[in-house]
Amino acid sequence: MITTRIQIESYLAEYVRGKYYDETVGTVRFPSSSDIYVTVYDLMEKRPVNCPADRGNLEFMLPDRREANFAGGKSPEQFNYISVRGTAILEKRLRALMWAELHELMDENKHLHGIEFKETVFTFLKKYDISSIQEDGLLKNYQRWRDSFRRKKKRAYNRKKV
Repeated sequence: MITTRIQIESYLAEYVRGKYYDETVGTVRFPSSSDIYVTVYDLMEKRPVNCPADRGNLEFMLPDRREANFAGGKSPEQFNYISVRGTAILEKRLRALMWAELHELMDENKHLHGIEFKETVFTFLKKYDISSIQEDGLLKNYQRWRDSFRRKKKRAYNRKKV
């Protein structure tokens, strides 16, 4: 088992640990069927010679795919580095995953079960043990996302007068 560390926003690190922490290996382990697993595999690089040891707030296990033993495959022993650019890409994917899950949960709970938004956000924060972001931040993000689907101006009707 080979792990690496990256530095991402603290609420995202807490979310990922809450969602993907595997007690059998003692670190975050992405399921091999997930898009994040494939993204991490694609972003793995050989460690540069002058690169310091990994530091960051999220430690996770690197993917070890079967084709890593064949020509063109990436073995985690050699390809055990995520660059700054790769970290930014991974952080963007993790953020999209978290917001999509939260928005879907909020819509489902409100419209199918009648549960208030604040209660859903509280439950989400407790489920993943997230403490570095406030409930209001999540609610405001949901409102901005929901408002992005609404029309900005009233529709103009072009009716011909008879």
